[in-house]
Amino acid sequence: MQQNEPTFGQTFSNAQLSKLLGIPEQYMDTRYPIQEVETGLPVIIVPLISLHAVKKVRIEKEHYYRLIEQTNAKGILVFSPETYHEENDLNVRDFADYDGIPEDPATGSSNGCLAAYLVKYRYLGTDRIDVRVEQGYEIGRSSLLFLRAFQKKINQRLGWRKG
Repeated sequence: MQQNEPTFGQTFSNAQLSKLLGIPEQYMDTRYPIQEVETGLPVIIVPLISLHAVKKVRIEKEHYYRLIEQTNAKGILVFSPETYHEENDLNVRDFADYDGIPEDPATGSSNGCLAAYLVKYRYLGTDRIDVRVEQGYEIGRSSLLFLRAFQKKINQRLGWRKG
């Protein structure tokens, strides 16, 4: 499947998201930005340091709605390289409460944004990814998604493809 070309929006400080996510700032991976990414549906991508950090996330609705009203984003995706099952590459939680879904166990839109983010920031050490993403464990609806993406230059702009 050909995905829309990603756009990368504003970045956020750890302090801005810490209260919203209900976790301490030290749970956030400071090597990478917290950033709004869009490939159709804009999402704020938040890299965390561990599976423990992912499990601890509890959305503070008042802060969440305030942030969503001030940005283009319609959801928040948190992720970690630690997983429940070693054959998987990333653990993800996706929150889209603004659209009536407190936590989505399997969404392509947010994970498409995640793929673009991983490639742009070479999160896995390369500008090509082929990863297994687990999510939905915290709400008892586990699912597995596969993301394949790569970076290419077209008129000096970042592009990517999934699938």
